[in-house]
Amino acid sequence: MFTTRPTLQGTFGMVSSTHWLASSSAMAVLEDGGNAFDAAVAGAFVLHVVEPHLNGPAGEVPILLAPAGGEVRVLCGQGVAPAGATVAHYRGLGLDLVPGTGPLAAAVPGAFDAWLLLLRDHGTKPLDEILQYAIGYAEHGHAPVENVGATVETVRELFETEWTSSAEVYLPGGRPPRPGELLRNPALAATWRRLLAETAGAGDREAVIDAAREVWRSGFIAEALVRQAQRPTLDTSGTRHTGTLTLDDLAGWSATYEPPVTYDWNGWTLCKAGPWSQGPVLLQQLALLPAELPPYGSADYVHLLVEGCKLAMADREAWYGDAADVPVDLLLSEEYNADRRALIGDTASTELRPGSPGGRTPRLSAHARVAATVEPGSDPLAALGVGEPTVAEPGTSPVPGEPLVGADGTTRGDTCHLDVVDRWGNMVSATPSGGWLQSNPVVPELGFPLGTRLQMTWLEEGLPNSLTPGRRPRTTLTPSLALRDGVPVLAFGTPGGDQQDQWQLHFFLAVALRSPVRGGLDLQGAIDAPNWHNDSFPGSFYPRAMRPGAVTVESRTDPEVVAGLRRRGHGVTVGPPWSEGRLCAVARDPQTGVLSAAANPRGMQGYAVGR
Repeated sequence: MFTTRPTLQGTFGMVSSTHWLASSSAMAVLEDGGNAFDAAVAGAFVLHVVEPHLNGPAGEVPILLAPAGGEVRVLCGQGVAPAGATVAHYRGLGLDLVPGTGPLAAAVPGAFDAWLLLLRDHGTKPLDEILQYAIGYAEHGHAPVENVGATVETVRELFETEWTSSAEVYLPGGRPPRPGELLRNPALAATWRRLLAETAGAGDREAVIDAAREVWRSGFIAEALVRQAQRPTLDTSGTRHTGTLTLDDLAGWSATYEPPVTYDWNGWTLCKAGPWSQGPVLLQQLALLPAELPPYGSADYVHLLVEGCKLAMADREAWYGDAADVPVDLLLSEEYNADRRALIGDTASTELRPGSPGGRTPRLSAHARVAATVEPGSDPLAALGVGEPTVAEPGTSPVPGEPLVGADGTTRGDTCHLDVVDRWGNMVSATPSGGWLQSNPVVPELGFPLGTRLQMTWLEEGLPNSLTPGRRPRTTLTPSLALRDGVPVLAFGTPGGDQQDQWQLHFFLAVALRSPVRGGLDLQGAIDAPNWHNDSFPGSFYPRAMRPGAVTVESRTDPEVVAGLRRRGHGVTVGPPWSEGRLCAVARDPQTGVLSAAANPRGMQGYAVGR
């Protein structure tokens, strides 16, 4: 089949990410003798510089890592709610939802510590060598992609009148960054240089990294983050609020390792982060598939996947969250899924139907119950911005594309992704996000903002995802690793908020069900295939709306498939031809040692490199 690019193949190393500079920087680390984990950390810090509208050091990241010959692990870089972030406190401020921007939405930052823990435990390179690429681009500048300037333009008035520290970085000379001109962030470069200077005498490689983690938690970085959190800041509520983050919150948290949640399907084992993420949604969708699938890409096939997604997402709403004991084993059991599978009929459902694993009674938030009553033909999001987008271009869905800001300051950000495999067989998949330039004002002493992940929690007690001090907000970030016969062979993921595990399901099935290319997996063909998403469940980002029965497809979708979906009752929106998904992937054949990689052409910035 025609693809936009070849699936890369080689034996030395492969990188795929959502920005070419991150991919090339990670590859430079591999060329310099580093392993996949060194490369991933270097690439991640470059993503903070070149995709500041999509992620930052004070955001969060789940990482799936597969050391050669070792077990797959999850490294959780999702920080928890601060001690003062209680439902009562937010309700006392007159709020019924956590604002989508500002310090009230800030969890304990998680990304920085997770990346450094990965480097300490699994990398080989010293911290200064890893940070040199990000420091270089921040200090000397990089040519920004179009969407950096477009995002800044949407927040120009907010930056000029309220978030003036952000204007200093992202409105140089009074105008947004432009492609072909250099964008610099000297404050960020100075932060990393000071960090390296303060930790240079700590000892060996591991000691320096631990010293840097301590500076983040209790040194000059921590102090600056807390000062910013305590500044009254205009947020999406239309009011200026201070946050709840304290030095004790920062000092008391660190990234942690945990086992993945897994599911076996047709000879594959899929590994995901636990139900503090939405990762098990992909596994539930696989568990809902019948033994015999309709022809790939047909209307019956898309209908089956969309309806299965609705059931899995309804369970996410009722059961997933760090504030509860989630019955994952029951949700993935054959008995449970046989009953759930029987709910998929010939027509599109417009109901939010969580299940009752083990006879338990599901509980939805009041907001979700109200949202679930919206008429299929209505558009509850028409005048509102939302959290993370579902498509790469605006205007194709009521849950729109690249970050925008409304008149009330409502914003939405996006996410990045990064996959690496090296010649030794080490493999890593990570989905960094949060700490967007449009999430909070830039901390003037540091050059980057706080995140807003608490907006994904509910201000209602007793739910799995209720705002709870010391508990992680349920995140949409969901990288993937797949094994064959117990050996890691495929790492993949995508930006896209609630849509990540929809797009990843179609990608994985395209890889697993279709013919290989050049003796290996057809990664690029699976990425390029027309994709879709549905909005039939409460969104994870402010204002948490949904559109029952709606499906958005790319215009490259076969018209007969579109017609078939409409006959089945789906409210189909036909979007631009390249608008659904931003997948990255790398693979390794354990029999031959051949490595592969591919990247998404949508958005015109993702690239795979390797040799």
